[in-house]
Amino acid sequence: MYDVDKTLTIALPKGRLAEQAMERLAAIGLNCQELSSNNSRKLIFEDRNNQLKIFLAKPSDVPTYVEYGAADIGVAGRDTLLEEKRDLYEVYDFGFGECSLAVAGLPFTDIYKNGLRVATKYPTVAADFFENRGVTIELIKLSGSIELAPIVGLSDVIVDIVETGSTLNENGLVVLNQICPCTARLIVNRVSMKLEHERISQIIRALKANN
Repeated sequence: MYDVDKTLTIALPKGRLAEQAMERLAAIGLNCQELSSNNSRKLIFEDRNNQLKIFLAKPSDVPTYVEYGAADIGVAGRDTLLEEKRDLYEVYDFGFGECSLAVAGLPFTDIYKNGLRVATKYPTVAADFFENRGVTIELIKLSGSIELAPIVGLSDVIVDIVETGSTLNENGLVVLNQICPCTARLIVNRVSMKLEHERISQIIRALKANN
């Protein structure tokens, strides 16, 4: 199906996004079967017919692999791209993995007061959001259950991903401000886009045609 000059490497984020991405890639003729049915400890899987290598990585690491050329192509959530700020091309919106980055906390919390304590897994996104509004904040980096922070008094608010909002509701929290909607995106290394432009463009066109 594809013109093959060299092996392309694709980085996928571990978890649900990888499963959805593999379905979309399989639909355009790329073989992800070895990866999707894998029970071994192999780290890299091959589609020899299309000269592809595919590997799974921690979601926050995928943009790094792509920026530095260890992967030509990757799949990453918009939230991860905003947080990592890597130098790469964002070329296609898959439309799945829908969620939003939001400021949340107890009802009626004033999110524009200076000295606000903000707990988050997304310090870059949080800092940019409040700096753009002239609000000075104290950032608290967490990696676990972010919703716990305002409940126990660790922070005034949180900046986190919100999907259904059910976890917030069950814990007496509300969305105070939506920062931006997020979906999964196809990203490409800048050099790879030049050297393998036609082949990568074929993949993008096929994804769009099968959307």
